Amino acid sequence: MKRRVLSILVDNTSGVLSRVAGLFSRRGYNIDSITAGITTNPQITRMTVVCSGDDLVLEQITKQLAKLVDVRHIKVLKPGESVNRELMLIKIKVMPEQRQNITSIAQIFRAKIVDVGKESMVIEVTGEQRKLEAFLDILDEYEILELARTGLAGLSRGADDVQYL
Repeated sequence: MKRRVLSILVDNTSGVLSRVAGLFSRRGYNIDSITAGITTNPQITRMTVVCSGDDLVLEQITKQLAKLVDVRHIKVLKPGESVNRELMLIKIKVMPEQRQNITSIAQIFRAKIVDVGKESMVIEVTGEQRKLEAFLDILDEYEILELARTGLAGLSRGADDVQYL
């Protein structure tokens, strides 16, 4: 199964996220992650959708999205030709004597400790999904109390492909 990252510019109207997600639902396609936010033009929203399937399914998804009235532009964000990042917040159960170890691990991954409680710490880590997965693997020996991930956000490299219609 292959993975595709789509950067989609859509009209910033109510219900647009529901219409995009509904297309996936009606056709039985899965969304691995979806993020959305306005661009420098408040009338346009950028959605980053990560989906997976075989070549035929991924092409069908892209073609079906292009048919939606609200969709202005679709770009496939290819590895090496784009920058992709995700944010993750992790609440870990940590006793006071373990804090230094967690702090050291966080520094290696350029993560930030954003909250410290009597028996827990909240860490913010940003980067490519591989980095986040590696961070979770290192923390495997600690009890993760809560975890929140934003989903992938991405842009193509270079200035020649900017579109805000």
